[in-house]
Amino acid sequence: MHFYSLLSSSILFVLLLCISDSESLKTLENLTVKCGESLTILCLYDEKYKSNRKYWCRGYLFSSCKIVASTNTSGRTSVTDHPTQNMFTVELKSLQDSDSGHYWCAVEIGGRGTPDDKDYLYLTVSADPAVSVINSTVSGQEGGSVSVQCLISAEYQNKQKNWCRFKDWTCFTVGRTTTSQNSAVLVTDYGKGSVSVEMRGLQKSDAGWYWFSAGDVGVTVHLTVTERPSTTTAVTTVCATEETSISETTSG
Repeated sequence: MHFYSLLSSSILFVLLLCISDSESLKTLENLTVKCGESLTILCLYDEKYKSNRKYWCRGYLFSSCKIVASTNTSGRTSVTDHPTQNMFTVELKSLQDSDSGHYWCAVEIGGRGTPDDKDYLYLTVSADPAVSVINSTVSGQEGGSVSVQCLISAEYQNKQKNWCRFKDWTCFTVGRTTTSQNSAVLVTDYGKGSVSVEMRGLQKSDAGWYWFSAGDVGVTVHLTVTERPSTTTAVTTVCATEETSISETTSG
């Protein structure tokens, strides 16, 4: 795939999946998950918000939304800040149909008359989600490979499929390309609602959050890259110690 073709696909996808009216805070616009399962929402924020309180709010209008959870709360819904990555995550557990709806990633500004910064997301929880993955957390060794199996409902099988890296919003479509860390990405559409994403030649810098999508609906995946086992052969050295007996003679 040529660079400009990849770049055009990436830009188009970001415009479809990300609301563009919030430059300091952004998330994915449409996510889906199977009923009973868990999902992690990713919210990327500007450097200036590192020390601000982050929260997760539910409601169609932000002005009247209800705060569900805030930074470092625990429970079925939890918000965790990752200031070194300029990101906070919202973990949603044991989701039910009733959890479907409009939500907001938000950062508390605190100044009088200054509205909090926010970005919008719609979550769909269903028995047959439009997009899903077999495993939402995967792990591979440095230099090795990892595979993610993705499932797509009939309604979305003809939509464009994308595998995207959250930290820089780089996206890959069907075919092979190369990331900036030199790991090859292969997205294969087998038809009948089955897509495989394979990453080969993994680097430590490939670790982190990704999402897979069909059309404008996606699901998040976390990748862990472990260190390559040492190939150094242990050598055991046997040393012979010569014992010398010294006799001391005393003259009388």
